[in-house]
Amino acid sequence: MMQLGFVSAILPEADLEQVFVTAAAYDYDCVEVACWPFSGPDQKFGGTAHIDVANLNATYREEIKHLIHKYEVQISALAYYPNPLSPNPEEAKVASEHIRQVIVAAAVLGIGQMNTFIGRDPAQTVDANWPRMLDTWGPLVEYAAQHEVKIGIENCPMLFNDQQWPGGLNLATTPAIWRRLFQDLPSPNLGLNYDPSHLVWQQIDYLYPMREFASRLFHVHAKDTRVDWHALKDAGIFALPPHFHADKLPGLGDVDWGSFIATLGNVGYRGPVCVEVEDATYEGSLDDRYLALKHSSHYLRNFIPRRYPKNPSRK
Repeated sequence: MMQLGFVSAILPEADLEQVFVTAAAYDYDCVEVACWPFSGPDQKFGGTAHIDVANLNATYREEIKHLIHKYEVQISALAYYPNPLSPNPEEAKVASEHIRQVIVAAAVLGIGQMNTFIGRDPAQTVDANWPRMLDTWGPLVEYAAQHEVKIGIENCPMLFNDQQWPGGLNLATTPAIWRRLFQDLPSPNLGLNYDPSHLVWQQIDYLYPMREFASRLFHVHAKDTRVDWHALKDAGIFALPPHFHADKLPGLGDVDWGSFIATLGNVGYRGPVCVEVEDATYEGSLDDRYLALKHSSHYLRNFIPRRYPKNPSRK
C-alpha cells in the first residue's frame, strides 16, 4: 500500500527527533527529510538540514536508525532541491557536489531514494539548456546507479519572481520534457517526484501522464493549488505564476485527490505520498504549520489508509 508522509523542510526549527515525533503524533508513515548543506543559505522551503549528510559517520547513522525504530516512522527519501544548472558556476558546482553527498547518504542509510531538481538557466530556452543538462546529469545519474540510489526529479517550474523569469529554475516540468529526458538519460535510476499541483496551474491534465510515466514514478508530493481564473484572465499567461495561483493544503485547491490517488493505484504505484506544506494561510506561526500537517494527514487518510496500527501488540 501507499505510505503517507510529509516533507520536513516545513519544520526548520525542529531537530530530526522532533520531526519524527511530529510524524508519529499526526499519523504519518514516513518523512522526506531535508538535507541541504548545514552551511548553506536559509531560505523559504529550502536550506533546511535535518540530516547532515557531510558528516554521516557510523554513530550518527545508528542514531538515525534508532529514531526510525523508536517512532515507527520511515524515511521515504532524502531531499535537496538546488539549481545544478545555475548560470553562476560556483552555485552549480556546490549543488552538484552536494547532490553526490546526498546520494551517498541515501545509500549508506539504506533509503535508496533522493529527490531534487534538474535545474535550469532561466534566461535560456530548453534546447539551449539541454547540452549542459546532459553533461551535468549523465555523470550524476551514473553515480546514483553505482550506489543503487534512485533520483526523483520534482516537476516544479521554480518560477516565482523576476530573477527566475522567464524560464524558471527547473527544466523537468512537463510530459514533453520528461519524454525527452528519459530518452536521452534512459537509466532506470532516474525518475519523477511527481507533484500534481504544478501541472494544474500550467493547465496540464495531472492524471494522464501518470499512465505513460508509471515506471518513472519514484516518489509523490501531496500539494494542492488553486487557480484564480479571474486573475489569470486579467494578467494573462505571461504574468508570473504567483499572480494567478496559490499553493494550498490537500483538499483546499483544484486537485481531485480521490481521482489522483485512485490513478496512482491503478498504474501500480505503491510508494510514499508526502505532504508538502506551502500554503500561505498556514505560515503565520509554527503552530499554524503543525496544524497544516495535522489537517493534511486527517484529510488524506480518507484515501491512503494505514495498513496497521502503530502499536505492535495490536497488529
